[in-house]
Amino acid sequence: MKKITITDVAQHANVSKSTVSQFLNGRYDYMGSNTKKRIEASIKELGFQANFVARSLKMKQTSTIGVIVANILHTFSTQIIRAIEDACNKNNFHIIVCNADDDPGKEKDYINMLRAKQVDGLIIFPTGGNFDLYAEMEKQKFPLVFIDRIVEGLTVDTVLLDNKHAMELAVNHLTERGHERIGIITTSLIRNVTPRVERIAGFVNAMNKNGLAVDNEWVKGLELSVIQKGLANMLSLKNPPTAIIAGNDLSMMEILHYTVKNNINIPDDLALISVDELAFADIFTPSLSNISQPAFEMGKTAAMILLKRILESSEGKTGIIKFEGKLIARNST
Repeated sequence: MKKITITDVAQHANVSKSTVSQFLNGRYDYMGSNTKKRIEASIKELGFQANFVARSLKMKQTSTIGVIVANILHTFSTQIIRAIEDACNKNNFHIIVCNADDDPGKEKDYINMLRAKQVDGLIIFPTGGNFDLYAEMEKQKFPLVFIDRIVEGLTVDTVLLDNKHAMELAVNHLTERGHERIGIITTSLIRNVTPRVERIAGFVNAMNKNGLAVDNEWVKGLELSVIQKGLANMLSLKNPPTAIIAGNDLSMMEILHYTVKNNINIPDDLALISVDELAFADIFTPSLSNISQPAFEMGKTAAMILLKRILESSEGKTGIIKFEGKLIARNST
């Protein structure tokens, strides 16, 4: 069967090849509606399929970006991905999503794979374990945006939560509810991941501002698999905390598993609040308080920054954009 070409479509629709090309590339703002309808009808009737590889080579652009998340299990990550996809779709870009599992080795492989596929840019939740690779992309002026995490020593556009402010919201809310012994549990601090480190520091700062003592036994950064054990140790202290801040949604899940298994009454025995939203937060009994991140706005912002660097210029000043969280007070506090 003969392969249908742009020439065939143009002849069938009674327009020029350049008009068909403009249609295929989405440049039809000044194209008449009848012309568009004829081209659409001809493409459908002839069964024409555009050669995107050839078009990409000609334009030196694949209209594709890569998104590498550190851990796709985070609700925050999936919300960010959705926002990026929405923004890219409106600008006729596609995305390829990869999950690094907080593993620098996997992240490195994905970066190399996506660049081999000639994506036009990358949005990364950096593990922090591939500094030389990040620095190489920065030196090459490859379009790059970081989300959620700052990598010290690099000047890469970064979008993240104002973690200090988030901790102030959480601590202030708990103190207003009468709590003085407040603890925090988050995931591992081994690689100095920005939100985890900043939330611990913000917690200590907020406690000090409220004139409250910080017991080191009430502050834990643990691997996910041992969070329940760490909570058990914390609650077995002579003076255990009466309220816990979960540093992220995965930490909160582990804390909830422990409280259910051990018949701990929330909030009478232990008040809980988390950073990040849980899908079931408002239907869990009791409903769960949290500091909500504006994930969709953050994802859209990251996408628009990257697209601007791809479509306009990779030059220009980079910056760190911090978004404020919002307290959603429910019944767990």
